[in-house]
Amino acid sequence: MWVTADGHIRQELLPDGRYDEARGDRRSAYTGRYTVTGDHLDYVDDTGFTATGDIRDGVLFHEHLVLYREERA
Repeated sequence: MWVTADGHIRQELLPDGRYDEARGDRRSAYTGRYTVTGDHLDYVDDTGFTATGDIRDGVLFHEHLVLYREERA
């Protein structure tokens, strides 16, 4: 699970190559598939929208978002 510093956006990268992104109280605001090549991610939303991301120093830079890995209890 990756989350913005304010917790508003939560992006779950599932092991089957799917992602589920929540925004505020809106669960599954965006869903789709992703692929990973090294530290680079390519996303294709279920509507066909595409985006990219890169992990640098343990931080996910996804287009204009900065997400941090959420530690599971």
